[in-house]
Amino acid sequence: MPRFQRIDELLISDHFYLRIDDECYFLVEYTSGKRYDYSSANSLISNLKKKPSTRGTAQWPHKIRVMRDCSRALGAVLNPEWLREATLVPIPPSKEQADPEHDVRMRTICESIPVDFQIDVRDLVIQTDSYDAAHESGYRPTVEELVEIYEINETVSEPAPRAIGIVDDVLTAGAHYRAMHNVISGRFPDVPIIGIFIARRVFPPDEAAADFDAVEGYD
Repeated sequence: MPRFQRIDELLISDHFYLRIDDECYFLVEYTSGKRYDYSSANSLISNLKKKPSTRGTAQWPHKIRVMRDCSRALGAVLNPEWLREATLVPIPPSKEQADPEHDVRMRTICESIPVDFQIDVRDLVIQTDSYDAAHESGYRPTVEELVEIYEINETVSEPAPRAIGIVDDVLTAGAHYRAMHNVISGRFPDVPIIGIFIARRVFPPDEAAADFDAVEGYD
């Protein structure tokens, strides 16, 4: 079972938009630019990102399996005392809620964490427009562009959260986390926020990070 690791001063340079005072954790390392069969982490993320349109195909059971694996892994590493008090907020997927390809994988993972109490999972931030997924198009919106299409979902804003975990599958440069943090902290300025990620992106040992950033951009 993977253990949580924190993004510390040795790792933060891999994630452009993170700040040294951000509290962000990850379980595994996904290697950018490599196929699903490069590592178990790459296989996990590849299956996790299968589109909703693959439902009913031979691909779908693999997505369901890794979602369950992620829920169990989070249940094994998250402090239950913190989890009882916290609100888990999935980062919205690339497609808005009305889009047929809107993927609720992260919300489902959070809701399926195996604990003996009700977890507070809220779509506290909603996305008002769609964009092409980075792993398919290479397009990565900036923090400013994301803030423009993120808004607080006031219908689920009460009761006010006491602690917030922003949850996503892969941490790359951190633009989505930064945009979510900005929007949420603007609405709830005194609530502590952490980031929870299934994986963080790393680069192959034989490639320079700068070369990949030039091709891939930031998340």
